[in-house]
Amino acid sequence: MPLLDIFKQTLSALWSTKLRSFLTMFGIVWGITSVILLVGLGIGFNIDQQNHMRTIGTDIAILFGGKTGMQAGGYAAGRDIRLNIGDAIAIQQRATLVKTVSPEIRRSASEVSPWNAADRPVRGVWPDYQKFRSLTVDQGRLMNQVDEDTGARVILLGSDANRQLFPGKPVIGQTLMVEGYPYTVIGVLAKKQQNGSYGSGPDNTQLFAPYSAMARDFPPPERPGVEPGFVNNIVIQPISPDLHEKALDQVEAIIAERHHYDPGDKEALWVWDTLEGAKFTARIFHVMTLFFGAVALLTLALGGIGVMNIMLVAVTERTREIGVRKALGATAVDIKRQFLVESAIITLVSGVVGLVLGVGACLLLRLVPLPDFVPHPVISPVAIISSLITLTVITLFAGTYPALRAANLSPIECLRTE
Repeated sequence: MPLLDIFKQTLSALWSTKLRSFLTMFGIVWGITSVILLVGLGIGFNIDQQNHMRTIGTDIAILFGGKTGMQAGGYAAGRDIRLNIGDAIAIQQRATLVKTVSPEIRRSASEVSPWNAADRPVRGVWPDYQKFRSLTVDQGRLMNQVDEDTGARVILLGSDANRQLFPGKPVIGQTLMVEGYPYTVIGVLAKKQQNGSYGSGPDNTQLFAPYSAMARDFPPPERPGVEPGFVNNIVIQPISPDLHEKALDQVEAIIAERHHYDPGDKEALWVWDTLEGAKFTARIFHVMTLFFGAVALLTLALGGIGVMNIMLVAVTERTREIGVRKALGATAVDIKRQFLVESAIITLVSGVVGLVLGVGACLLLRLVPLPDFVPHPVISPVAIISSLITLTVITLFAGTYPALRAANLSPIECLRTE
């Protein structure tokens, strides 16, 4: 029988059982759409998390003083290690694998503007800090080396701090009293979509000033073991991600030498390694994406089982028709071809519709504003190819067994069927 005639008969058979055919096709449509959407969301979560990690800093490590866990150089274990400005200078001068470094001091201070007052943390940093911590301005300018060298009383406001202290008012060039000291506002930071931080909170809530001005105006609080030059932490950026671990080893050796403890004492210096954290997070979301994809492909496979089931029902219902056709000269190949074409039409049409819906949903969600915790799905070529391969396998397996069963029926047994 010509293929065109088989195609017409197949459409007629499907149309005669419209509801059943639609429900069968819906399983495939939903499976394909799920693969594209779930994998796209998994990739979107991964990209979104990486972007959020970059708001904390670009390939940086934050160093905090700890407590020695080993005896070394005549010093007992349990000694507090307090970082100071000399450590930052030593790293800058001696650590050849470190690109940039900045000390950081944090003070909780009262701020008073002509319009409002607040009690927000202020961070004193070197100008390079702004680059590797991904600080950019929405208004004004960033701090520069002249500000640091001269100890200028200038200050940057986070977006939330600006909204509280200068609500809807001009801010650049205004004077902000910080614990009674007049600081000039030189910039307002662009708002960050930041889901992590250290120290005193997200950058949107902070104020930033030159380290030299902060160290002069707000010396460290007097307590045992705290000396002038004390810093809360030191932030470093290696010259490249590939040399990240070696750069950390170099820095730890310098700090250990200056504070007289064994470089192998991991308790003496606590390091928050953002690169390692980013790799760990990427692994988590990669596994999550694979899980989403596996669940979606399983849903698609279940849709294929539905197609096979409905084709077996069709063979049973049309047993007498098969017998009549065989009695009129139809061969087993003709019968098998008809049922293969019927299953192929169901799966392929459903697959095309599912692909259009899945890709269309991803594109549509890109145009819709979503909450910060929900990423925009990414159209994944891997997901589409996996869907097509799975669809091909479903087409072959879901149609082959029912078609072979129909082709092997005896004409006499078929005609006896009521």
